[in-house]
Amino acid sequence: MSDDRLPSWRPGATRDAVVAFLDAAADVPQEKRVACFDNDGTLWCERPTYVQFDFFVDALTSAVRRDPTLAQRAEFAALLSGSQAEVGEIGLERIAMALTGLFEGRTPDEFTGQVRAFMARADHATLGRPLRKLTYLPMRELIAELRRIDFTVSVVTGGGTEFVRAISQELYGVPPEAVVGSLIDYDLVPATAEVGARLTRANRLIGVVNEGAAKVGNIQTQLGRRPILAAGNSGGDREMLSWADAGEGPTLALLVDHDDADREFAYVGTAQTFAEPEPITDVAARLGWTVVSMAKDWATLWG
Repeated sequence: MSDDRLPSWRPGATRDAVVAFLDAAADVPQEKRVACFDNDGTLWCERPTYVQFDFFVDALTSAVRRDPTLAQRAEFAALLSGSQAEVGEIGLERIAMALTGLFEGRTPDEFTGQVRAFMARADHATLGRPLRKLTYLPMRELIAELRRIDFTVSVVTGGGTEFVRAISQELYGVPPEAVVGSLIDYDLVPATAEVGARLTRANRLIGVVNEGAAKVGNIQTQLGRRPILAAGNSGGDREMLSWADAGEGPTLALLVDHDDADREFAYVGTAQTFAEPEPITDVAARLGWTVVSMAKDWATLWG
């Protein structure tokens, strides 16, 4: 019998495993049909740099044009120089917080507007496509099939929650409240006689970066439901995939392996905030997860 689901997935063991999960999951009680997808490297391209990083650097470039003295700050000078050695010496965490500080004092709506304006005009550095067109078509097809059988679909990202919320509905059909990411705190500015109370972005994290075990904890505290499908591509997704895989069946732990240097990039996904004891592809093989070979399993990458 022909099956026209997942048309961008090539026939083979990987597609068979995904289709078998979809068939079995249709019999799971609806409240347990929850799927969590990592974003960077799982739903869209993350190389040579993260899209959110590109957004921050774009904002920095504009800020330096307005105030050239910003270029003298060590974190920004390292970035603008393009020197990986200088960036490494300062550390990504310190640089990330310096970039986040560019938006301190902005309201949520102002920040969302800036993200959407950037995404409307920005192109990928090497692939010759708009950034908003670099979502993986096979994963969008999978999300559509999950929705067809009434799954709740969430994006669980190491990136900034508000950044992904600004675009998740347009790109994936995922509403803002279903995005779990690294959280920037807000300050409440009290009302005055002239202006009502408002929220503004602070320059501090709530908790820790949403990678590793933090993803599992934040899924529970923010969504309150355990996924039976989890998809990721790096060591930062290991705990999330393990947690989904260990649930009551049917379950699916899906790892995207970037092995397609011709159409995209070839690399093993790694966590950014902690060291990993073994490559995530080795973990997947040892634990029996379903591994997607981008080169072999996906007939089409982009829509």
